[in-house]
Amino acid sequence: MQETFINIKSLDMDARGVGHLENEDGSPGKVIFVEGALPGERVSFETLRKKKNWESGRMVTLQKASSMRVEPKCPHFWHCGGCSMQHLEPSAQVAMKQRVLEDNLWHIGKTKAENIMRPMYGPTWDYRYRARLSVRHVAKKNTVLVGFHERHSSYVADMTSCEILPDHLSAMLVPLRELVGALSIYQQMPQIEVAVGEETTVLVLRIMAPLSPADETLVKAFADQWNIQWWLQPKGPDTAAPYYPLGKELYYTLPEFGIRMPFKPTDFTQVNHQINRLLVHKALTLLDVQKTDRVADLFCGLGNFTLPLATQAREVVGIEGSTALTTRALENARANGLADKTTFYTRNLFEVTKDDLIALGKFDRMLVDPPRDGAVALAIALAELRLTNPDLMPQRIVYVSCSPSTLARDAGILTHRAGYVLKKAGVANMFPHTSHVESIAVFERLDDFQPREFAAPAETQTSNDA
Repeated sequence: MQETFINIKSLDMDARGVGHLENEDGSPGKVIFVEGALPGERVSFETLRKKKNWESGRMVTLQKASSMRVEPKCPHFWHCGGCSMQHLEPSAQVAMKQRVLEDNLWHIGKTKAENIMRPMYGPTWDYRYRARLSVRHVAKKNTVLVGFHERHSSYVADMTSCEILPDHLSAMLVPLRELVGALSIYQQMPQIEVAVGEETTVLVLRIMAPLSPADETLVKAFADQWNIQWWLQPKGPDTAAPYYPLGKELYYTLPEFGIRMPFKPTDFTQVNHQINRLLVHKALTLLDVQKTDRVADLFCGLGNFTLPLATQAREVVGIEGSTALTTRALENARANGLADKTTFYTRNLFEVTKDDLIALGKFDRMLVDPPRDGAVALAIALAELRLTNPDLMPQRIVYVSCSPSTLARDAGILTHRAGYVLKKAGVANMFPHTSHVESIAVFERLDDFQPREFAAPAETQTSNDA
């Protein structure tokens, strides 16, 4: 069968090469998305999915290689779904993510940043301090697999190491397989969640049946051998609790601000501790908090930004949608001696209104760090506040985002309707070798402003934005 070759012109947001079939007259035809291909390459491909106007597939033959291509470090890269970009040189990965951010800001938000900041870099290997590993007994292979899912599949990849996990976790993958296979409930353990702190590594066993006495002996011996702590989770995340050994505390630190942040292995925390420190430093530098400022930290979580802000501001108000989280954030503030400068409220920020902002009072600065869905209700509320109470609007907003598309949507509302100018934007390489884009943007309030027409997209992609 004759191979069909195409020239790859660009990368899409899932790190697939993009090219076109040629029409009979030589003009570009159907769009082809090719997994494993890079810009500047000529490749043949195997079709995995076909539609009228496009096809997706995987590279079969590489006829002409890009200068940006490198040999993947991980032997499991081509079938494991944990990474998608190990074949692309790391600095080129970041350049692609920067372009994704800029393209989203323009095409979705119809806005541009006055300045593009230099990307924030950290370690490109051994960086992933949080992970959810799937567990599956494969009868045909008579073995247990522990790892990430295969690409585009519900199957668990047959991986014996992982280059993005810390070395001690990578070395634990095969022993974990052996441990699970020796337990009586090996078919009733769908996942193991991993969280690494400064001094403690926690593994959360999702168990759908109790451990037997013999299981308990094996599990405890494993903890002693590998210096980890087990938690057990019989049902939902709220049921996760320490099992063995007791007395250890999971925490990370922000040394620049003297912050020690305890957390549970099921809490949301950033997977890359080094980049998180850089991100907190950058966000506070950009916010330029003064000692007299009252600052809002929206979507505050456990206080990752709130507590550092409290070392600089007169008062910081942290707002989150979960009472459990705001209670924990207050506990963390007390533990760090910052309770007198912090206040926490539980509010559904996905439904926040202009009246809610009025009730909260004036903030000089605002930090926003939403999940993938973004903060569209907040942006709209600020636009409405501009029309009635412009004196209550914060002078500066720093927006930390894990989704360039929802950031771009919200930036469009803030710049076209709420009277802010997008001063700066940039990316942080929080997840090297994946298509995930972490970004940060700075908005400055304009005093003289006339709202302009801007309709936020009804639906904005949030699943895999790189």
